[in-house]
Amino acid sequence: MLKADRKWMFFILPSSITAEGLHIVIPLYVLFLGGSVVDVGIVIALHYVFSSFGSVFWGKIIDKYQVKRAILFVCFSAITLCSLLLFFTTALISVFIISSIAGFFIIGKNPVTQVLVMESVSNNQWSRLFTQISILSSFGSFIAFLVGSIWDAFFDLSPYFLFCSLTSIIATILCIQVGSKSIIERHTIVQSIHGILHIFNHNRLNFQMIFTKIPHLHDFKPIISIFQRKMSNEIGLLFLTNFFFYFGSNVYLTAFIPFLKKFNFTDSEVFLVYMVQTILLLTIFFFIPRLISKIGEVRATQISYLPRVLGIITTASVIPIMIGGNSLLVAIISSCLMVTAFSIFSVSNSMTIFKSIPKGLEGTYLGVNSFMMGLGISSGALAAGFISHTVNYLGTFVTAVCVILFSFITFRLYLKNRLSHRLV
Repeated sequence: MLKADRKWMFFILPSSITAEGLHIVIPLYVLFLGGSVVDVGIVIALHYVFSSFGSVFWGKIIDKYQVKRAILFVCFSAITLCSLLLFFTTALISVFIISSIAGFFIIGKNPVTQVLVMESVSNNQWSRLFTQISILSSFGSFIAFLVGSIWDAFFDLSPYFLFCSLTSIIATILCIQVGSKSIIERHTIVQSIHGILHIFNHNRLNFQMIFTKIPHLHDFKPIISIFQRKMSNEIGLLFLTNFFFYFGSNVYLTAFIPFLKKFNFTDSEVFLVYMVQTILLLTIFFFIPRLISKIGEVRATQISYLPRVLGIITTASVIPIMIGGNSLLVAIISSCLMVTAFSIFSVSNSMTIFKSIPKGLEGTYLGVNSFMMGLGISSGALAAGFISHTVNYLGTFVTAVCVILFSFITFRLYLKNRLSHRLV
């Protein structure tokens, strides 16, 4: 049973079902309406761009007005409306617009959840509570994909949006239990090493964008200095590492669903691939932090590149020459390799980032890192669409591998420069 001050956690499960369901069904629906891989890339890129804007906007709102319930109510209501509109629309341009709006509101629960955790328990308990939230979110993903995997046998694709709207309505009702006033400001996140560390560690399953302040041009000095052939602060290389990693990864992830549909995967099979992926995440959830603590975050980050690259190569080289159930198994194995790599990378890299941030500049550098991640995700989605359309899927996957390997090289350069600075 949840304690009285933690009843607010009830909204986590249905809101996660909605968010993860929309994440898969929207690209499928674009293809269902006759859209191409270019259209999928555009809709995904717009979704993440507006999520970035939303992260800044909702963070500012909760800081200025110190409200939580109102933000959740507005965001969940808007997502409900977006889901209903997607059910009724058959125009691609409308899907682009509605998906973008949904991205702006889906991100709204993140800063609220972070504040609620800090209000609910003392800082030495944040780790445990973030773990519980991650488990609930993962279980929500599992339910969304489980429902999707059997959906094709009974319904067309579009009624799945009604399922998303129903779970969003449930989240809207449950968020009433959240207190209306905040007693802690969101910027206190950057005042606690313990807090930031566990926000990264236990929110790793989704692309997390944390803007504790809006980045300005001068905040990008560590990156700009690299292109000026200066190395005033090696953390700029770490920012570039993240940009290339997320760029290359999202080139692959954006093309993945259209690629599966090209080889006659059903919608249910696509959902099944993501469902098995989620089961793996729940299985390895408690092992990844132990692995990283044993081998160190630097070594773990470097190791994480191998399954990422292997996953892409497996998809590109094996699925086109296989048919039937065997190709489904290959897609599942490839997807599991990808998500294992991402779990290791996101935790170990986040720990490396935090340890590299100069004291007192946490807010600035976290904002810059989030910007680089968001830029990589959005531009990767667009690149995937246009490369797949103008070249082919093989060209897309080769590009993804090359960019991810370049990210590895950039990370090695970061380690080299960090070591040289220590020797000096």
